[in-house]
Amino acid sequence: MIVRGRRDSDAPRPPLKERLAALRLVPRLIGLVWQTHRVYTGLMIVLRLVRSAVPVSNLWVAKLIIDEVIMLARSGGSSRHLWILVALEMAIVVANELLARLSGLIEGLLGDLFTNRVSIRIMEHAATLDLHQFEDPNFYDHLERARQGTTGRVALLSQLLGMGQGFLTLASLSVALAAQAPWLLVLLAAAVLPSFLGETHFAQLSYSLLFRWTPQRRQLDYVRFIGASDRTAKEVQLFGLAPWLIDRYRTLSDRFYTENRALAIRKSLVSSGLSLIGTLGYYAAYIVVLVRAVAGTITIGTLTFLAASFRQSRDLIQQLLMSASGIYEQSLYLKDLFSFFDMQPSIRSKPNARAVPRPIRQGFVFEDVGFKYPGSERWAVRHVSFTLGPGERIALVGENGAGKTTITKLLARLYDPSEGRILLDGVDLRDYDLADVRHAIGVIFQDFVRYDMRFDENVGVGEVDTVRDYLDAEIPEEIGTTPIAITTAAEKSLAASLLPRLPGAYRQMLGRRFDAGVDLSGGEWQKVALARAYMRDAQVLILDEPTAALDARAEYDVFVRFNALMAGRMAVVISHRFSTVRMADRIVVLSGGEVVEQGTHDELVIAGGLYAELFGMQAAGYR
Repeated sequence: MIVRGRRDSDAPRPPLKERLAALRLVPRLIGLVWQTHRVYTGLMIVLRLVRSAVPVSNLWVAKLIIDEVIMLARSGGSSRHLWILVALEMAIVVANELLARLSGLIEGLLGDLFTNRVSIRIMEHAATLDLHQFEDPNFYDHLERARQGTTGRVALLSQLLGMGQGFLTLASLSVALAAQAPWLLVLLAAAVLPSFLGETHFAQLSYSLLFRWTPQRRQLDYVRFIGASDRTAKEVQLFGLAPWLIDRYRTLSDRFYTENRALAIRKSLVSSGLSLIGTLGYYAAYIVVLVRAVAGTITIGTLTFLAASFRQSRDLIQQLLMSASGIYEQSLYLKDLFSFFDMQPSIRSKPNARAVPRPIRQGFVFEDVGFKYPGSERWAVRHVSFTLGPGERIALVGENGAGKTTITKLLARLYDPSEGRILLDGVDLRDYDLADVRHAIGVIFQDFVRYDMRFDENVGVGEVDTVRDYLDAEIPEEIGTTPIAITTAAEKSLAASLLPRLPGAYRQMLGRRFDAGVDLSGGEWQKVALARAYMRDAQVLILDEPTAALDARAEYDVFVRFNALMAGRMAVVISHRFSTVRMADRIVVLSGGEVVEQGTHDELVIAGGLYAELFGMQAAGYR
């Protein structure tokens, strides 16, 4: 479904207080830039200060040169002083050129460092947020605007420093103008104020347009990905989706272009009209100065100095006002960035949280647990009560939507119960350290990630801290042999059986995104994903449909090995194949988010309830 954008007139305008509040984030930005690289930031400030004195110095030396030339033309004499002034002007110009290039170099390097730092901070902060936030479309809109905040935000600091440099230059020019003709300052203000008001107005409209179109621009990115991706190419070609996707992209992009074009045209017309006011003000001042020069009340050098100073001051004020408008617009995006940083997770460790017992002695107890997904009125699970004892392997069975995966997410504390509680060795799971809880649990979900990385990296991410030095090494000779943790995990999951057909063995790139990558079948990817679970020395292993893409024989082999390898540890398995489920010590049957049966396979078949019905339906398919 295509979401239509609203017109500019429909966009809410923030009040003046809110607009000023966005500018209050600028000091926070300066702090971030300062922390990025203090030497570069200090140099950037010093260079801007030095460069602020160049324009007025250059204009004043030019005035002296003109007056000196006229004096020599009238009365003659030595030209030594003239050439000294010319050499001084040349030195000022060369120094300014060198300082500008050095300033550009420093600001460019600082900009790259700042972008990297903020991008890393976004990833770090995103890792602390709740899972439900990532499942909220509004969150993705916010995250998209925050990511946009990583690029060009150091330009905001450059604009601020440019404004500071401009103010110092303007102050020196204003002093010179005031000494010669104070009324020129009044003309300056009248010439540039209208342009400033117009630019500020359109800056707000531009931001409003981009803000409102965030969902549609994300949709554009997604449609572009679907239309040109190795992961979707088969279905796109088989189903003939390309024309439909192209039309959808064209419709959305044309709609955004049309709305943006209308705003750009309005801005251009209004700005052109307002700029005429500035031009008229300049020439009014210029005419008056010319009249005074003709009357002989000022020298030709002073005429040149005043005309140039007025023109440069007018341009400078206009630049300052435009910069102020730009800073205001940039600060609106800055608000999105810092609003993202200010988001806090609701699932976190309590102060002085407990460490997870090693080993777990009593196991887990679900006591009348209920859970609603954020924003939903429907209970995903409710009145769920069961136990998971040390060394026990249980299977969760039920139709789609019965709440099986939700229970595993609650067990791993990706969510907290809306009601009831989960106990671990008699203590509420929320009282344990969150990172320790998740480290004690290994999980492979049905929608596991297929990383476009090397084979060893795909396995190693299951416990990346133990093999990080190996994975981060860039030169093959420095890597040495593949860590035993990776090879052992690959053998346990049967992923090692893929190695004979991988030219690069453990260092083979998987997926088609990068050069020399080899794609795997669904079942082969699942074996690699299972290896991640074996990488972690977890006390509890959760397998959510871990073998859905395997054939019956391969699945049986995997679970026979799984049962042997998990001896003495707790495990939770979700599967729709009853040949797998019956290997569990106990089966928990769910329906409509509630536990309706518990027992062994034989007990549940004899009971003749929902499990027996589902088992019978599946068995009938093999007759």
